[in-house]
Amino acid sequence: MSAILIVEDNAMNMKLARDILEANGHTVFTADNGEDGVVQAAEHLPDIVLMDIQMPGIDGVEALNQIRANTTTSRIPVIAFTASVTATDRSRVSDAGFDGFVSKPIDLKSFVATIEGLSVHKT
Repeated sequence: MSAILIVEDNAMNMKLARDILEANGHTVFTADNGEDGVVQAAEHLPDIVLMDIQMPGIDGVEALNQIRANTTTSRIPVIAFTASVTATDRSRVSDAGFDGFVSKPIDLKSFVATIEGLSVHKT
């Protein structure tokens, strides 16, 4: 399975995503803010990053930009993890360069399918 970094400032959302991913055989690393997410991505080189968009400090879009700017982490797929699901929000996520989109609250089937789809492309 994949190594996945979850960058999420809400402890409940972090726990739920972690529990689902670990139950599906993935190794999970966590960061509770964008700055730490960038550091953890470079340290662990996960197969996938699940990135909250709205966080204090640097937000998910800026963290994505920093991950993409580092040649070591630039090719890691980053999935937006957000409660904002309007067409405008989806367009912003796509325009920012995210590789996918998972909405909160988590729809189990869609969440697992998105992660598994990227996991297949990594192997």
